[in-house]
Amino acid sequence: MTYQFKIELQDISDPPVRRTVLVPDSFTFHHFHLVIQTALDWENAHMYEFSPKGFCFSPLNGKIEGRGFLSEGNADKDASKIKLSKVFIKTGQTFMYVYDFGDSWEHKITLEKIINDTSKTADCIDGEGTCPLEDCGGPWGYEELKTILADPKDDEHAGMKE
Repeated sequence: MTYQFKIELQDISDPPVRRTVLVPDSFTFHHFHLVIQTALDWENAHMYEFSPKGFCFSPLNGKIEGRGFLSEGNADKDASKIKLSKVFIKTGQTFMYVYDFGDSWEHKITLEKIINDTSKTADCIDGEGTCPLEDCGGPWGYEELKTILADPKDDEHAGMKE
């Protein structure tokens, strides 16, 4: 099977940033992380996690950790070992993907379709908006960056543009 996911970067709306990707259900969450990194043009330079409800600081809260190993009881929560098919079972299901715990880029993932297909590769089939620069301070820093870049008279314009 192939999953069609909509990925929406949260707290960014002008313009919104979203991608639609096709991903084989046999991919692990780590492979899915790499698909998201490529589709959004992130640099894969930070830690990440997948969770039903978003970033949380309590270590064992149903999340799937991207770097390192977490367990909840005897359940393995290593992103490189858990296949998407173990979590995503019906259309409309949502999950959160958090990238860069400092900037806290939160992405809402929605399973839009399950396609009867045996593709072995992922593909980005639609999208909107340019992804923010890494390490710009999260959604709030990105909004400030856009404001500064829009005003050539701003004292920080030249430095930020560089």
